[in-house]
Amino acid sequence: MPPRPAQRRPDARDTHVLSDVPGSAAAAAPESPASPDAAARAGGRSFRLVCAPGDRERVEDLLAATGHTFAPEPFSPWCRKVVAEPVPLGSSLAARFGYIHIQDRSSMLPPLLLDPPPGARVLDMCAAPGGKTGFLAQLVGKEGFVLGNEPSPDRLATLRQTLFRESLANAATCATTDLEPYFPEGFFSHILLDPPCSGWGTLDKNPQAAKIWAGDKVAPLVALQRKLLATAARLLAPGGRLLYSTCTTNVAENEDQTRFALDELPLAPVPLDPPAGFVFEAPARADVSGVLRVDSQASAAQGFYMALFVKTAGAVSSDAGRGFPGVPLEEKNLVAAGCDPAGLPPGEARVFGDKVFFIHAAAAGLPEGLRYQGHALGTFRAGVFRPHARARALLAPWREGAGLNEDALSRIEALLAGQSLPAAALPARPGLFFRGLPLGFASRKGARLLWSDR
Repeated sequence: MPPRPAQRRPDARDTHVLSDVPGSAAAAAPESPASPDAAARAGGRSFRLVCAPGDRERVEDLLAATGHTFAPEPFSPWCRKVVAEPVPLGSSLAARFGYIHIQDRSSMLPPLLLDPPPGARVLDMCAAPGGKTGFLAQLVGKEGFVLGNEPSPDRLATLRQTLFRESLANAATCATTDLEPYFPEGFFSHILLDPPCSGWGTLDKNPQAAKIWAGDKVAPLVALQRKLLATAARLLAPGGRLLYSTCTTNVAENEDQTRFALDELPLAPVPLDPPAGFVFEAPARADVSGVLRVDSQASAAQGFYMALFVKTAGAVSSDAGRGFPGVPLEEKNLVAAGCDPAGLPPGEARVFGDKVFFIHAAAAGLPEGLRYQGHALGTFRAGVFRPHARARALLAPWREGAGLNEDALSRIEALLAGQSLPAAALPARPGLFFRGLPLGFASRKGARLLWSDR
């Protein structure tokens, strides 16, 4: 499988559009793309809260403090729609500290429809820029584990930045062009496959997609999607669920691929219930049912296609038993730095050179030979651990004397702008909080408190 180039649509809003795929394959003649009406999207941007359920209200308070107003989306308690945006949502403090993820509302549906339970082991096969990967990590909770794969180095960097900024320590990332040689059959209970596609459902944001993928130029994508579907079917455990999604309106990449999966792979259809707040079109083939096609204009969203499958037969794998890579970092080193390991999922902090990464317990079963990266925590030099400023998973709940807990944004904004504040008797790496919501670790230099984003 060839790696995907780093082309993305404007705003990097979690849609896969491939700019060049070598190879060819016979495919049904695709329909002609038609550009959706951009005016239908004037209703405001959507975003997702990225926090523990008990922190939703405080994250909304942080948004309200920057003047943003919003309304709930009807299809998930995690999702919101902007009503007023006095400053760009992406430059809000909630976005800067990883408590929201701006995402097209259609793009939020695949993780929700896959619906992995808490504790599930999930694979996101084509993961960058990370919106769906992050949502999956939220849904499976701390006990669950998500592996996000992204072959492109540039896009892999974006994926890792997203998961790090949003403090999703129960996810890990890898970069392989073909996952099949690394994993035994039936390794994952849930798989999301949102493969490279022609992107005809995003023409208002990526108008070049129609020219790049006109006519028979889509054939290489169709071949790649089928290879990925076959790999997903092999890696899925019997009874496990596979969600296939695209951001295109092309029948050859949607209903035709669903028919291929049902005819050629050990997969059975699982009819999807239409989520609230969307309008869906009828399937484009009479022999395909139970799938969802988002009506872009009527839904004020990207055109998306989704099909859900369950695996009907095959082997169930046991863990490869690889164990944890790296050198263990003793918990006392975290505590000595003023950190609270209780905020981390099950797993271990491990040292690689002078960098410290958290490795989820479920990653210990990943096979030999697969190179992957866990969640960055900080550095370990000369026997001293220093948490990254954004490693908020290591922050203990707010208590007097441990840091700054601000009721307004003025002093937080001053720190972020490079100003210093009196440190009083605060520790070397005090916590920074907004009304009890952990933001990160500040730095003390002498009698002054500073923010250093590293």
